[in-house]
Amino acid sequence: MGIISAIGHSVSENHNSLINNLSGISLSDNFPSKYSGILPLAKVSLTNEDLKEKLNITDAGITRTSLLAHYAFKKALNDANLSHQDLVSPKTALVGGTTVGGMSLTDELYRDSKGNGTDKTFLSSYDFASVFLSIQHHYKMMGIVNTINTACSSSANAIMYGCRLIKNGFANKVIVGGADSLSKFTINGFNALRILSNENCIPFDKNRKGLNLGEGAAFLVLEKEEDALNKKVYAEISGYYNSNDSFHPSSLSEQGDGPFLCMEGALKLAKLNPNQIDFINAHGTGTENNDESESRAMINLFKNVPDFASTKSYTGHTLGAASALEAVYSILNIKYQEVYKNIGFENAIEVTGLIPILSNKKTSINHVMSNSFGFGGNCTSLIFSKL
Repeated sequence: MGIISAIGHSVSENHNSLINNLSGISLSDNFPSKYSGILPLAKVSLTNEDLKEKLNITDAGITRTSLLAHYAFKKALNDANLSHQDLVSPKTALVGGTTVGGMSLTDELYRDSKGNGTDKTFLSSYDFASVFLSIQHHYKMMGIVNTINTACSSSANAIMYGCRLIKNGFANKVIVGGADSLSKFTINGFNALRILSNENCIPFDKNRKGLNLGEGAAFLVLEKEEDALNKKVYAEISGYYNSNDSFHPSSLSEQGDGPFLCMEGALKLAKLNPNQIDFINAHGTGTENNDESESRAMINLFKNVPDFASTKSYTGHTLGAASALEAVYSILNIKYQEVYKNIGFENAIEVTGLIPILSNKKTSINHVMSNSFGFGGNCTSLIFSKL
């Protein structure tokens, strides 16, 4: 696994922030947006120059999204001890999810397109696929490479797609994950939807005001079970499922039809009963619609809802990267047999009455469900299981 977020630049740093309930959300005043210092954001502390120096990357026009992706990708390679031969094998695939992609440089693209026609530095970076094509080019990967953009469920679908590539014989090893960066484009866009909070987000609280945007990247290395023998194995992906309820361009149905269907489907694939899920890493954005819809879906499916919490109160909503970050956190739940509190929660949503985890605790965890719900009702649930 490899990760970078507002709460750490490695798996161990992220874990330390989680166990000490340290949020990375703050009123950043050094971001190029008129909302800088007004809206809380979860910003990675490394600058683009820092990332370029650490990665030894000097590519012209490379975006912050791509730099974050390269950083987490390299961390995952080192953790899995993958060789150059592993990466260039036709049986090693790369699948990534992103929402922002190269749109983090919208202003630069506009300048190039309106210029004298000689400077096209950022035109090739604007494509969503540019993030993972950059990794493919840098490491000379020869296997399947794909980019998935399903908004907030992007990297969950990348993980699911990676599992299916292995299951159907198209790859023996798949590096899956996601990356997104903060940008003026997305801050202004989400603010136009009126779902950004002017305070730190409080998922599942009655008085929630909305979400905080964040940035980050995470990757995981998937292998067939027989190929992973005698290797360090964190967990098994035992279940996954995607549903599309197409209820509304940016909202879930009140009863949570999409979330219910994807959670139910993941359980069926994993051959698990609802009462076998020990913890749910909820999508939990802190918006009025999402939290109530997800709560209703959990009540309808589980009856007695297991322990749950949202880690977006630590990292903010990292959009297409969120599922990958939360996959790492779900695996940390299993590795350390512990869960992390839902920061800031005080009062339950009256119509559902659900209360997330209010303090860190050690507990027995065999199966963790991680939920990710995107715009347009694109909903995905993953289940990680202890081996």
